[in-house]
Amino acid sequence: MAREFQRGHKAKLSDLTPGTDLYVGVQIAAPGLTFDISCFGLDANEQLSDDRYFIFFNQPKSPEESIQLLGAQSGDTESFRVTLDRIPAAVQKLSFTATIDGPGQMSQVGPGYIRIVAGGEEVVRYAFTGSEFTTERAVMLGDFYLKDVWRFAAVGQGFDGGLEALLKNFGGEVAEEEEAPAAPQAAPGFAPPAQATAPSAFAAPPAPQAPQPAPSFGAPPAPAPQQPMHAAPTIAAPLTPQAPPAPYGQPGHQPPQPPPPQPQFGQVPGQVPGQIPGQHPGQPAPPAPTPPYGQHAPAPYGQPAPAPYGQPAPFGQQPPGAPQGVPQGLPAAGAGLHAALQLYKETATGQRWTPQNKQLMRVDLTMGGAGVLARQGSMVMYQGKVDFGYKGAGFVGRVVGNATGQEMQLMRCTGRGQVFLAEEGSYLHPIELQGDAICVSAESVLAFDESLQYEVRRVEGHGIPGGALFTMQFQGTGTVVIKTHGTPVVLPVTPTTFADCNAVVAWSAASQVIVSSQVRLRRNAYPGHSGETVNLQFRGAPGNFIVVQPYEV
Repeated sequence: MAREFQRGHKAKLSDLTPGTDLYVGVQIAAPGLTFDISCFGLDANEQLSDDRYFIFFNQPKSPEESIQLLGAQSGDTESFRVTLDRIPAAVQKLSFTATIDGPGQMSQVGPGYIRIVAGGEEVVRYAFTGSEFTTERAVMLGDFYLKDVWRFAAVGQGFDGGLEALLKNFGGEVAEEEEAPAAPQAAPGFAPPAQATAPSAFAAPPAPQAPQPAPSFGAPPAPAPQQPMHAAPTIAAPLTPQAPPAPYGQPGHQPPQPPPPQPQFGQVPGQVPGQIPGQHPGQPAPPAPTPPYGQHAPAPYGQPAPAPYGQPAPFGQQPPGAPQGVPQGLPAAGAGLHAALQLYKETATGQRWTPQNKQLMRVDLTMGGAGVLARQGSMVMYQGKVDFGYKGAGFVGRVVGNATGQEMQLMRCTGRGQVFLAEEGSYLHPIELQGDAICVSAESVLAFDESLQYEVRRVEGHGIPGGALFTMQFQGTGTVVIKTHGTPVVLPVTPTTFADCNAVVAWSAASQVIVSSQVRLRRNAYPGHSGETVNLQFRGAPGNFIVVQPYEV
């Protein structure tokens, strides 16, 4: 189980793992930003006395390869291999840093981390968010330092300058590129101007010859070349050749004639539809009389009259415009019970979480390996062998939940099968986390992967009882399913974004939340009161968001 470090935490590496060949992974990202992740090998005075131990994209390893830059892998933005036994005695400290390449600031980054992996197992992780920084353009993430033994420290300290300023801070020098001297050009000698030449005649380039593909195994031989026209044998043709059919749209083209239609009920055989009995075939039909407003036009000869407006059609008679002989009210897919239920069949996408509709979620426990924590009583059906167990929060968890209002009564779902979850017809929305974090009210959580880390987070504010509000923060890799009343809306965070705390469902963890109004003991506490109790103001870098539902809890 990996230990979670906070800023400033330190520990002996021997207490974390007996291994000395370590993997160090760094995950940091922000929309539109590029990061340079480096490692500085410092001496006892915390100076870069040897430039060969500045490991970055242009120098991926130290001379004895005790520090190696591995690149992005395993979900990490950048990774290193550190072999502590091979680090020379002059190097007393390894400082891992991240700097922004180009414009931007560290407050824009999303949730990130630096972690240590030994033997394929993560042993320690220090997580950070952009809310911990302001206008800095670099951050010192973590250090390996030698103090009788190798130790690790979670630093999380911002730095105002970029990579060059950080390099100078550690005593390094930035090599400036020297411009190559331009080759001297020889002075041109005397020469008259060139005579204008007539443009050459236009000629299309010869068509390129397509390369002949190599014959595949078993392919038939290429067909023999055709004989020249003068060497082809004479073919005897009939004396009266048959004229080929004219192309479509050209004079003489005869489209295929459809078979004569079957006479409708009450129609004389051979009578053209719409022709009045006794009317000459070439004589135009008289115009139909215009019916009075609100009345149906008279039915054609031999057809039943339509029902008056607002009245159902007589029993056994189809409404106007409906195909004759087809019963009404049947689905387009066909008749029968199977066709009627086809629209509501189970949806299987091969993924762990699959919405069946807006209000029903299916989780496949056979995928992913870890169990699922769901709100008690949210299971409506399951398939396979599934075990349901009570998930207790412990004494501390119950105390925190009761004090903050963020208590969740959960059950653990394990086994091999599929579980269907729903609650009171709420709309369900799966949110997949890839190492990032999101804040969700405990009341809006239906279920989540057990692999996710969750804790109660406080929202600072003034003028409200206790000085703070609370929410749940989920972080890690997995899926959390939130529920809303109706279809929510996702809004970007700007300095002028406000929301009612009773309507907010979730927001990005990197957003800064400030309580902006006074809490009343009840709504409409006095005549003329607006009824809005607590408003939350959201601030953050571009890319942050809030989720609001059309309902107040």
